Amino acid sequence: MKQYLLNNSKKKFFTINDIANLLSISKESAKVTANRYCKSGLLIRIKRNLYISASKFKELKESELFQIANFIEVPSYISLSTSLSYFNISTQQLQNVIESISLKRTKTQAVNNIEFRFYKVKQSFYSGFINSDNFFIAQPEKAFADSVYLTSLGKYSTDFESINFKKLNIDLVNSYMKNSNSITIKFWEKLCKRYKI
Repeated sequence: MKQYLLNNSKKKFFTINDIANLLSISKESAKVTANRYCKSGLLIRIKRNLYISASKFKELKESELFQIANFIEVPSYISLSTSLSYFNISTQQLQNVIESISLKRTKTQAVNNIEFRFYKVKQSFYSGFINSDNFFIAQPEKAFADSVYLTSLGKYSTDFESINFKKLNIDLVNSYMKNSNSITIKFWEKLCKRYKI
């Protein structure tokens, strides 16, 4: 019965308070129930005090997985190859991997069969994203700038052959590069010569 109520709730994501209210049990009982359901595979723990039923997780759309990435690491925004692929700028697409830019830390977290990767950038480079369909995602030029920035520092690997440079506003890319550093700017200049950008 409890499982049925969770699976058929209109809510996609649950906190302990949500579980307590939905099942008409105490907060302490809800914690025990959540732990037991996670161990049995009925619930999936996204982060501390945030869960989703396993059956609902299987049905999530791409935009909802992007929301989860935003939930896991706050603040963060979808970027790099995930954003470039989303906007059809790159043919490089990682299976079951969602990449984001973060202000706090670089980390990887697996939720069920999806790997969420977060790459830290400095405060002055944390920009160029929009709120789209309830998730934050880098605009194409910023996703590309993030890729160049992290690749130039040896913290990421970008397949530049997969990028359609004609779809990018290079003036906008240049404006983002000004907030990077001398290493990234030199690396970007070499890329411009190599790909005749």
